[in-house]
Amino acid sequence: MAHDSDPAYPTPPTPGRSRNMAAIKRRDTKPERTIRSMLHAAGKRYRVDLRLQLEGAKPRPDIVFTRARVAVFVDGCFWHCCPEHGRQPGVNSGYWGPKLERNIARDRAADEALTAAGWAVVRVWEHEAPEEAVERILGVLDASAPTSRGARTR
Repeated sequence: MAHDSDPAYPTPPTPGRSRNMAAIKRRDTKPERTIRSMLHAAGKRYRVDLRLQLEGAKPRPDIVFTRARVAVFVDGCFWHCCPEHGRQPGVNSGYWGPKLERNIARDRAADEALTAAGWAVVRVWEHEAPEEAVERILGVLDASAPTSRGARTR
C-alpha cells in the first residue's frame, strides 16, 4: 500500500486527482464483467479477484480457475501501457511515468511467479473483442484440463 511519506509511492498531484483515482474500480470493470459472463455462459466456473499465496509473490488475478491453475488478468490500456492504445500523459509525467512503470513491473513479476508455480497466465487487453478473449481463455483451459477421467475443470 502506498504511504504519503514514501518517495517510491508519491501521492497524486492534486486532491481532486486523488479523489478521482480513489473512485477507479479495481475489479468488476465492464470488460471483466463481460468476459466473466461469457465464460459462465460457456459453463466455466471460476473465482473472482482471488489473492494467490505464492513463493515470494501474492498476485491477484481478475479471474482464477483454481483446479486448472489458470490465472486471467483483464488489463486496462492506460494502466498497463497497452502497446496499441497506451499513452504517457503529458501532464505530471514525473508522477505518472514511474507509476505506470511500477504497474508493468508488477505485472511481469506476477506472470513470472505464477508461471514458476505451474500456473498458466492469460492477459487480456480491455480493447480486445470479448469473444476473441474468451476463445483464447477457453483454449488455455482446454490445454490445462486434467487428463484423468471424471476430473472437473474449474
